[in-house]
Amino acid sequence: MSSTVSYWIFNSARNRIALLQGGRRLYSRGASNRNQLKWRHFPQASSTLKNPTPCGGFALQKAYRHTSTEEEDFHLQLSPEQVNDLLRAGESSHKLLDFNDGVPNSVLRFESNQLAANSPVEDRQGVASCMQTNGLMFGIFDGHGGHACAQAVSERLFYYMAVSLMSHQTLEQMEEQMENMKPLLPILQWLKHPGDSIYKDVTSVHLDHLRVYWQELLDLHMEMGLSIEEALMYSFQRLDSDISLEIQAPLEDQVTKNLSLQVAFSGATACMAHVNGAHLHVANAGDCRAILGVQEDNGVWSCLPLTRDHNAWNETELSRLKREHPESEGRTLIVDDRLLGVLIPCRAFGDVQLKWSKELQRSVLERGFDTEALNIYQFTPPHYYTPPYLTAKPEVTYHKLRPQDKFLVLASDGLWDMLDNEDVVRLVVGHLSKAACRKPDLDQRPANLGLMQSLLLQRKASGLHASDQNVATHLIRHAIGSNEYGEMEPERLAAMLTLPEDVARMYRDDITVMVVFFNSESVDTYYKEG
Repeated sequence: MSSTVSYWIFNSARNRIALLQGGRRLYSRGASNRNQLKWRHFPQASSTLKNPTPCGGFALQKAYRHTSTEEEDFHLQLSPEQVNDLLRAGESSHKLLDFNDGVPNSVLRFESNQLAANSPVEDRQGVASCMQTNGLMFGIFDGHGGHACAQAVSERLFYYMAVSLMSHQTLEQMEEQMENMKPLLPILQWLKHPGDSIYKDVTSVHLDHLRVYWQELLDLHMEMGLSIEEALMYSFQRLDSDISLEIQAPLEDQVTKNLSLQVAFSGATACMAHVNGAHLHVANAGDCRAILGVQEDNGVWSCLPLTRDHNAWNETELSRLKREHPESEGRTLIVDDRLLGVLIPCRAFGDVQLKWSKELQRSVLERGFDTEALNIYQFTPPHYYTPPYLTAKPEVTYHKLRPQDKFLVLASDGLWDMLDNEDVVRLVVGHLSKAACRKPDLDQRPANLGLMQSLLLQRKASGLHASDQNVATHLIRHAIGSNEYGEMEPERLAAMLTLPEDVARMYRDDITVMVVFFNSESVDTYYKEG
């Protein structure tokens, strides 16, 4: 991409934003089909802008920001080191122990990274192990209309899942500890936490609702808990129900009220994987995605999709929507490839604007909330007759891991907008091959200081010192820096990283990637030992 093309991207996007701001729209509608904003926002009735910090809430930046985009403030010149620093700022990696309580661990390690387009970033991610049951959980949560719902779901969903899998005896212990005001059994061990919680002041409310859930599970009198598939189904839907009920309930505390409203009126799609030995379950609601990288015995690599995007391009999803609503609404359910002309994903947490009746929405919002300050989006689409139109019910896939299943990729749609499934597998495999080449063969050559210095000089001369160590970073680099032929263009990469705040979202979405590598030897052991 030449400097002229880079400047054109900036200048044309700036002009579109200026036009749209004059039309009082909260979000641009001029993005390409690949990078459309999930929520289509329409003109607001109010002509007054307020931007205070709500009492007892947290300030959300208005969706249109007055960031300077004058030519003199727009710098494209980034050194390779600066590009690397920007790309690698959010990366992390974690290696797991070979054994967990004496049982071979089927997960070897995971690597992740995140690159923001929105400000603040609306994606979240998390990794945790269940302390009272076996299993590792990995999650990608893609927010829209703000980050509040994605943050809440990323912090709470794993707890619902862990409780769903507990035995009757463990749940009884938990209830007894609560009644006697004793410390609870540890439920989760976070390996990658979603981030600093904005809900520290309301965690008691969340715990109360989690307790109600496990009390209901106790009433079912199931000795061994739910199956993993049932647990995923119940957890997604129960958390979404609690998000909806929490703002309907009378709340005294203003902080809790404001935060609950922001969570309910924003939204989040979610893709979550549960790995227990050779058993892999993936639950998906929305347009995040999970794929497996598979290497056959003959060395050939292939991609195995584990999820389907829930959007207007999924014929099965369209059929489901038509079954759930009257035939008279057949032509208005999807308008311009969006649910009711508003939302791209057809499944999501939150987004009560597409779940509640008009009367319920009015009754909640009339309780004295400063919706402008809280950045609450109020709009009832045309042809809104038979809610709910949106669901958080996940589609659950089961796959029994085999030694040839090498890695799992979970990512928000920001990655899949830029790369298809096969591209992602090819890039991960290429990264693994380069990483193997980077390792000195110390078994066959003497490991002395002279050799190590020579290897470092060779690496520096060949440019390998600039290679990404983290495979998620490698994927993000190629997602935003490759041209239509799959070739990396440094100028394009630099331009995409230096787009101003009010322009970046028109060309790319938040991108969050997690790659989970499996231990083939451990998986093989599960088969040999039954």
